[in-house]
Amino acid sequence: MKNIISKVILGSFVVGAVGMASAQKIDAKAKKILDDITANYNSKKNSYFKFSFGSGLNDQVTKTEPGIYYSAGDKYKLKIMDTEQIFDGNKIYNISTDDMEVTIAKPNGNSTLFSPINYLSTYRNDYNVTYNGKKMVNGVNADFIKLTPVKSNGIKYVYLFVDSVKKQMVKLEQHGNNKDVAVIAIKEYKENQDLDPNMFVFDKNKFKNYVITEL
Repeated sequence: MKNIISKVILGSFVVGAVGMASAQKIDAKAKKILDDITANYNSKKNSYFKFSFGSGLNDQVTKTEPGIYYSAGDKYKLKIMDTEQIFDGNKIYNISTDDMEVTIAKPNGNSTLFSPINYLSTYRNDYNVTYNGKKMVNGVNADFIKLTPVKSNGIKYVYLFVDSVKKQMVKLEQHGNNKDVAVIAIKEYKENQDLDPNMFVFDKNKFKNYVITEL
């Protein structure tokens, strides 16, 4: 479980930047739903949610762990188990408490940072989008939207389950070509909170005994 979580976090849900918008097929109903949710998120000063992170093989989730996520603009903080990731708007800090290691890197143009929000934006260039009707998810009669890569990027498809009334994500499933699966099921939302001004700041002084590697 730890290896899978590390792979997902350190990879930041990496997907290839494929472009080729002319080859896309985007369902109009799905597009409106995704655009409405994106606008709702972007209108908030900050957002917070608790979630469960599930992972497994052969498209079956076998392990789940709780996680928390804070975001404000393009900055965020994510924590799953003993692994934490901070993006301060410039660099990504991957912190492993168990290994006492910190890896620092700048995001590159071929990656998408961890966040359901990024799927709401990258779909415009990278995915074919279809509306698959309604499905009950965690007690919500959610709209079911399927994203399929325009060009091979290691992902077979992504399922988004959306509460269109509240304009919020309910669940995200990422299925890989190798049959790996990663699932984020969102449990609790909070918005426009008074956050610590240092929420998205990495303080080296707190990690003096850690091995810090800057890529």
